[in-house]
Amino acid sequence: MYSNFLLLITAAIWGFAFVAQRLGMESLDAFSFNALRFALGALFVRLVYYRQFKKPAQPQAFPWKLGLLLFIAATLQQLGIIFTSAGAAGFITGLYVVFVPIIGYFKGQKPARVLWLALIFAITGMYLMNDFGELKVSFGNLLVLLSATIWALHVQAIDKLAKSYSASHLAFSQFAVAALLSFIFMLPARFLEHGASAFGAAYWQGIAQAGMPILYGGIMSAGIGYTLQIVAQRRAEPAHAAVILSSEGVFALIGGYFVLSEKLNAKMLIGAVLLLFAMLILQIFPKKSLTE
Repeated sequence: MYSNFLLLITAAIWGFAFVAQRLGMESLDAFSFNALRFALGALFVRLVYYRQFKKPAQPQAFPWKLGLLLFIAATLQQLGIIFTSAGAAGFITGLYVVFVPIIGYFKGQKPARVLWLALIFAITGMYLMNDFGELKVSFGNLLVLLSATIWALHVQAIDKLAKSYSASHLAFSQFAVAALLSFIFMLPARFLEHGASAFGAAYWQGIAQAGMPILYGGIMSAGIGYTLQIVAQRRAEPAHAAVILSSEGVFALIGGYFVLSEKLNAKMLIGAVLLLFAMLILQIFPKKSLTE
């Protein structure tokens, strides 16, 4: 129950992060936004868990793979959104709730029928919540589909690494790696697009305008949200966690309505109810019945 509560908080933080990210993209490119927010997330974790990092620890291999997965997934999603609608991107990204148990099956995880029932409600709910018209094959949708696969691998990787590393060290490492890679790719991307004025006054003005979204994305979405996910997944099964985390779409819908004045209709509300019902199914049935 405790892990489910943490996952729900994480989903809420991530849902409202969609609003912050959309606002940030209005004045700043994707690589710069990700580099700044992940760097801020790493700094936040380092300061909050200062005592844990101060203590001498047993030598361990640096868990760089989680940060690499985070960078690839976030980048593919951002690039995909350029070539497809936000609604299509939202639905396709949510398909990671299916990919997580599929990947888990090949790792020896055997979800029970009740989990697949929850997935049916979750996918139907996401479909109704995202108004994208005709879903068709396109380059943008392919990029987002690849990002959904990487997000699923990210969830499974946390399940494995959380058993060997503390939440603080794992969170810091993934943010540091993702920030560094975003910064490395940001440099040539900006020079190719803007030339000598890549880091001129307009760039710094864009950072200033995106200040609040960067703060939310760095401290709340990255620093707090991803850290809570790691803590929660110490107890929650990956497929179980993925369904609860998919409720971020409900909170994104709420945030879009109140902050961005986006429209809501009956179909979207029904979708939100179905997605919440999927979570309720996981609460009614005990954890043991989900994995046997």
